Amino acid sequence: MKKILVILLSVAGMATAGAQDKVEATLGVDLVNQYIWRGQDLGNMSLQPSLGVDWKGLSLSTWGSVGITNAADTKELDLTLDYTIGGFSVGITDYWFSNGSYFQYKAHKTTHIWEAGIGYDFDFLSIQWYTNFAGDDGLNKDGKRAYSSYFELFAPFQLGGLDWTATLGAVPYATSSYGANGFCVTNVSLKATKDIQFKNGFHLPVFAGLTANPRSEKMYLLCGVSFSL
Repeated sequence: MKKILVILLSVAGMATAGAQDKVEATLGVDLVNQYIWRGQDLGNMSLQPSLGVDWKGLSLSTWGSVGITNAADTKELDLTLDYTIGGFSVGITDYWFSNGSYFQYKAHKTTHIWEAGIGYDFDFLSIQWYTNFAGDDGLNKDGKRAYSSYFELFAPFQLGGLDWTATLGAVPYATSSYGANGFCVTNVSLKATKDIQFKNGFHLPVFAGLTANPRSEKMYLLCGVSFSL
């Protein structure tokens, strides 16, 4: 299955009065026992660093993944530019994996994949739609560019002192990128997070969850920790 490189590029407008006036920066790293993305197995135990800046709803960030137990795991680097206003978000994503040259952008040769995304967060439910529009996209049943798409529903809730997220993700039509011959559900997951507080003010979010992929008939037990500033 093809791996994807993501740049999220967005169309931004005027920011709301409530948006922050100062540039905010984020720095973090996750340690995960497996790298599972949209129900797909992309690697074993991994370190996943991130770095970003945000100003008035416009954000630019980078995210990566490096396997630490299997040298054969592909290294990933994603660049993201998006815009959020209220619950609405729009952006473009560029995924790149280390099985090709980063600076190769020619059609049919690049290993970059560019993906556009749009969504809305209702607080109790979040809806997201993503479509690949350029780069090393998958193919449909006719052997043509699939414009591979994926949509997802997130439902956050609290239970037993933990923060939970239930997720349902599906591929709407045939694409080799997701191994789909038509509409299929690829991601059914339930994740719990606990933010452990220490006396010196340091906190450590710990998470665990189950992810099932009905299309591939696989299930994964995931866990990890997050470090952030």
